[in-house]
Amino acid sequence: MLKNWLSPLPLDEFLPQKTYTRSQFGRKLLFYWKDIPSLERVQIAIIGLDEQEANTIRKQLYQLEFPFRSLRIADLGNIRNKDHCFLIPVIKELLDSNILPIILGRDIQHSLAQYQAYHLRKYVNLVVVDEKIHLSTNVKERKSTDYLNTIFSKKKPRLFNIGVLGYQSHFTPRTVLNELSENNHETIRLGDMRKDMTEIEPLIRYADMMTFNISVLKNSEAPAQLDASPSGLFSEEACQICRYAGLSDRLTAIGFYGYQADMDVQGQTAKTIAQLIWYFIEGYKQRKNDYPVSSRELVEYIVEYKGKNQQIRFWKSNKSGRWWIEIPLKSGKKKTEMVPCSYEDYKLACQGELSFRLIRAYQKLS
Repeated sequence: MLKNWLSPLPLDEFLPQKTYTRSQFGRKLLFYWKDIPSLERVQIAIIGLDEQEANTIRKQLYQLEFPFRSLRIADLGNIRNKDHCFLIPVIKELLDSNILPIILGRDIQHSLAQYQAYHLRKYVNLVVVDEKIHLSTNVKERKSTDYLNTIFSKKKPRLFNIGVLGYQSHFTPRTVLNELSENNHETIRLGDMRKDMTEIEPLIRYADMMTFNISVLKNSEAPAQLDASPSGLFSEEACQICRYAGLSDRLTAIGFYGYQADMDVQGQTAKTIAQLIWYFIEGYKQRKNDYPVSSRELVEYIVEYKGKNQQIRFWKSNKSGRWWIEIPLKSGKKKTEMVPCSYEDYKLACQGELSFRLIRAYQKLS
């Protein structure tokens, strides 16, 4: 089925025996050249939406070292047609096969297709890394790039939680922030992220998918983007975000959008994106599989919280040291939900306070 939607990689550009050493990416992947490779035991698949952009990124990625022994990654070439009707079934087929797609696209609006590939799931949690929030509260002012409006209006899958990382206040209307806050979604502006990068990890850990718009990066870090801004993330910070995404046992798809290959004169932006992918894969390789389907590998911490006149249960993983809070559900077969949190959230609760993250979780779930 995948062969109907995908075009193979050009052999003359990516023939590994002539180009790459034995320890580089270009010699370690499975490639779609003449036929789709066997996807048995493949864990990650790379898909390009725009041939020029995706192939330019590949040329930089494949020169990087591949220290991820036993990790099976396939490069499945580029989509034949960028229409959503082509992209959605490709992502869905990979998700159904427990293969995590890494999507390389030019247009941020294609993240809508990435989201819609989850349409058979009841709820989806989304994390967006972007300098702008592509959501409009005014119908008359709505732009074609405001793809989040479509996600908010969709019944299947239902958006349960959205987290926005790295937005800049001078690009963001207050009405948009109010709309997200009123629906108990979490937004973390660029300056607040920089205070403590570890505090964004629980939000990423709760996501099923991530969309990463390279416009969140400073112009000096990634110049090959439309309407580049002098402010934004440094590449090291962006790599940390991608590594957190890779580490998340729950996250099953990531897309990198916004790259304009024709503007990348010296190839710097392609190199930056290649490094973001590398650190995502490094995180994936180090997954601990401690997503709490049971409490066997978790240590329970009970906090007497007077504000709610009840006990609050926190759980810490023996494998990774990561934290969750157990929140009672107001309806459904499940009685509780395990929501990722941080050690700082636990310490605040011990002092009789709840962080904004935990307040939102209670308002949304209980």
